[in-house]
Amino acid sequence: MPKEIRLNAFDMNSVGHIQHGMWSHPRDQSPRYTDIEYWQHLARTAERGLFDAIFLADIIGVYDVYGGSPAASIRGAVQIPINDPLLVVPVMAAVTKNIGFGVTSNATYETPYLFARRLSTLDHLTKGRAGWNIVTGYLDSAARAMGLDRQIEHDDRYDLADEYMEAIYKLLEGNWEDDAVLADRVNRTYADPAKVHVINHVGRRHRINAIHLSEPSPQRTPVLFQAGVSGRGRAFAARHAECIFLATSTKDNVRTLVKDVRAQAVKSGRKAEDIVVFASRAVVVGRTRKEAEEKFAEYKSYGSVEGALAHFASSVGIDYAKEDLDAPLRHEHTNSMQSILEALTTRSSEQWTLRKLLGEMGIGSRTRPFVGSAEEVADELQSWVEDTGIDGFNLSRVVTPEGLEDFVDLVVPTLQERGAYKTAYREGTLRQKLFGGSARLPKTHVGASYRHRPEIGVDGGRTPLPATVA
Repeated sequence: MPKEIRLNAFDMNSVGHIQHGMWSHPRDQSPRYTDIEYWQHLARTAERGLFDAIFLADIIGVYDVYGGSPAASIRGAVQIPINDPLLVVPVMAAVTKNIGFGVTSNATYETPYLFARRLSTLDHLTKGRAGWNIVTGYLDSAARAMGLDRQIEHDDRYDLADEYMEAIYKLLEGNWEDDAVLADRVNRTYADPAKVHVINHVGRRHRINAIHLSEPSPQRTPVLFQAGVSGRGRAFAARHAECIFLATSTKDNVRTLVKDVRAQAVKSGRKAEDIVVFASRAVVVGRTRKEAEEKFAEYKSYGSVEGALAHFASSVGIDYAKEDLDAPLRHEHTNSMQSILEALTTRSSEQWTLRKLLGEMGIGSRTRPFVGSAEEVADELQSWVEDTGIDGFNLSRVVTPEGLEDFVDLVVPTLQERGAYKTAYREGTLRQKLFGGSARLPKTHVGASYRHRPEIGVDGGRTPLPATVA
């Protein structure tokens, strides 16, 4: 039997996302991103296609490296304007029953105490369909917006993120015992104070002595997504992530990354299958190859070279405004997204130039789209799953909503006929739909070690708990 393919609809609470310039297409609806109905249609369509989740990216700061100015990004709606991704999830959850929601939030700038409450609230309102994509940021403009002179060094951001996760686990897993909530109307006791505990955290950046404000949600800790594929990012993912998102263009690169992160997870006491891996791709599908190619050519005519360059320059931290488009891309150590430039230089057997990157990737992006009939797209998706070890795809929007509608109407039935895609949702929370078993983090996950254990006890926070709980 073929492997069952996992799918997320990859989007952003903004006009422009990955395929820059598509907002200018006359049928594209992304400028309606401020409308509740826009998001509800997206959610209904993705759930009709039995997608596992809607994966919402986010960015703090603006892309201002290209030409030393944010002008190109502002002009082309290159992820600006952008609204809070968490706030559109409840309106989508209200019109769906099964699809999950992976929401990006930055561990460098969000305070763990308040963010833990937002996570719990989201998991409650979605009835256990919440996920969190953990990022550390890569823009100096974000650091300046948050009161710093420049962003924290790349690997140091991950060190701080490890501490951040420790604080989050303590709040979500260690505060309230499972049976703390009584809701006893007769004795007028909503929760048993003896089963709600103060946690202590004294770290390099965060100091917390507190009770988590939310009662336990269906998953306690939402499903954990992570997208870093640098060496330090993979180590972080192997420790914390349940789902990994890769944005790289070749099967060889993807295969290597998947093997490495799963091997690291096993070394840390987890199982290789504890991690679900999604690759980023855009799809342009038609009823025939000719129809798909004509559609792709039409879409491509709206692609923004300037927008793609503005995004790429800030992603890797290099101003390409004055660069020769035909000069080979070279690897430079920067404090931004190291993995992107590595994939195009030190980890690539091809020699890339900016012109080649923009020309071959098309539609304002930096990964090759899958273009073809439903059968051809299904062939490509299955080939990548079989050849690289990934589990599925984050499908980024092109022209919305028609791109998602086309995929649901054409590709999903083809995959189902081949036995490579589910025909119904599994029961339970997002974690149970993805992995089966419990709604909570598995015992092999580091976060599970922070659960309150009665045999250890607490004393109101006056004495730090043992390292695995405190």
